[in-house]
Parts: sequence; structure tokens; C-alpha cells
Amino acid sequence: MILFLKYEDLKEDIRSQLKRLAMFLGAPFTEHEEMKGAVEEITKICSFENLKDLQVNKKGLHVSGIPHTEFFRKGNVGDWGNYLTPSMVGRLGKLIQEKLDDSGLTFKLSSKTLEDNIASPRSSVIFLALVFAS
Repeated sequence: MILFLKYEDLKEDIRSQLKRLAMFLGAPFTEHEEMKGAVEEITKICSFENLKDLQVNKKGLHVSGIPHTEFFRKGNVGDWGNYLTPSMVGRLGKLIQEKLDDSGLTFKLSSKTLEDNIASPRSSVIFLALVFAS
């Protein structure tokens, strides 16, 4: 089985998505863990802000030669609109439709930022976490 977690959903309701992930992995939170704040603590530790501020992510290079700092931008939903041109968005939309049309997955490819300001032609990655469990 595969669990798809979209960044937009994580930003909207991280608590529910974390509980969903734990359930999928066969390790749901107990009532006691929830009462003691385990979900909130994991949410805090795994937050974009916390991960971005870790020294390991501020220094050094990935094995690919890319600085670790390049893996973190703003952490805002739709910020990809600052990096993709309208042409790139159109191509991405067609590709997503072609490859994932029968999957049941949906993606929002609109961005207020993109509409308000023509994006620079730098490439970007749309975050989609895949979690595999046996």
C-alpha cells in the first residue's frame, strides 16, 4: 500500500495528517500519547521552521553538490508560483493529468502569486511525500 501526503494538506491540518500517517504505519497514537501531547511534540519537531533552523540544514552540501540551504525556501503553499513560468505550469498540469488521471490524486496548480506576478523561469519541485509500508 502507498500513502500519499500532499504538502498543502500537511500545512492545512498537520495534526490529522500525522495521525493518518501513524495509523498507516500500523502505529496509531494511543489515547494516553495524545493526552500527553505526543502529536503536538512531533508536529513541532518536524515543522518546516524547526527543520530549516537545524545546523545540519544550514551548512554543508548534499551528496549531489547542492547546498543544504537550497532544500528550504519559504515553506508556503503555492510559493512554487514564484519559480515556474506560466508555460511550465501548463506543461506540469498536462503531465500530471496524463500520468495521474486514473489515480484519484488531485493537485491545485493555481497560485495567487503566479497570477499577480509573472514567475521567474527557475525550476522548482512540487512536494509530494510517498510513504511505503509493507
